[in-house]
Amino acid sequence: MTERDMMLKKIGTLKFAVTDIDLFLDTHPGDAAMLKKREEYESQLEPLTKQFEAQFGPLTKCENDANTWAWVKDPWPWDTEG
Repeated sequence: MTERDMMLKKIGTLKFAVTDIDLFLDTHPGDAAMLKKREEYESQLEPLTKQFEAQFGPLTKCENDANTWAWVKDPWPWDTEG
C-alpha cells in the first residue's frame, strides 16, 4: 500500500468517525464524552487533510482553486485496486 493510499484510508476512517459521532449527537446532544471524542478526531483530520492535499492535490473539486479539473487526473480508486 502506497503512502497516498494509507493517508486516504486514514482520512476516510476519521471522516467516517466524525460523521458517525455527528449522527449519534443528533439524538444524544448532551454527551460530553462523545463531543470530546469528535473534537479529537476532527483535530487529527484537519492537519492530515492539509498534508495530503499539499503532497497529492485536492481531495475534492471544491478544494482546488487553481485548476478545476486537476482533481480528476489522479487514478480513481478502482484503477489502483488489486
